[in-house]
Amino acid sequence: MTKINLTVQRKTILEAIQESHDHPTAADIIERLRDKGVSFAYGTVYNSLRYLTDAGLIRELKLGEAVSRYDARMDDHHHIMCKECGRVEEVLTELPEEWLKKIAAETNFKVQDAHVVLEGVCELCASK
Repeated sequence: MTKINLTVQRKTILEAIQESHDHPTAADIIERLRDKGVSFAYGTVYNSLRYLTDAGLIRELKLGEAVSRYDARMDDHHHIMCKECGRVEEVLTELPEEWLKKIAAETNFKVQDAHVVLEGVCELCASK
């Protein structure tokens, strides 16, 4: 097993993601750190996010947006994103086994991992 090297910067960024429940972008993380009086260079933040992702400590989410979002929750789960405001929520419902079998039959792939991104309109946007 590879030793994980958590520098002060990486640990601070990891904690900021773990404290977040909204799947922050790199810009969100930088802003939240600044609000706490912590200022890291953009390159340091981006390099730390890459390191933490590669080390398996966080998950990078590409949800059809121009920017990546980050999630400290590493167990299997899915996401739903509001098409109006961009809000992202976690979906803990498991994929039906029947779907995975159909996908395997259609593609000749053995499904090992799945991450589904659903899109919709959140309650707040729907009420506008």
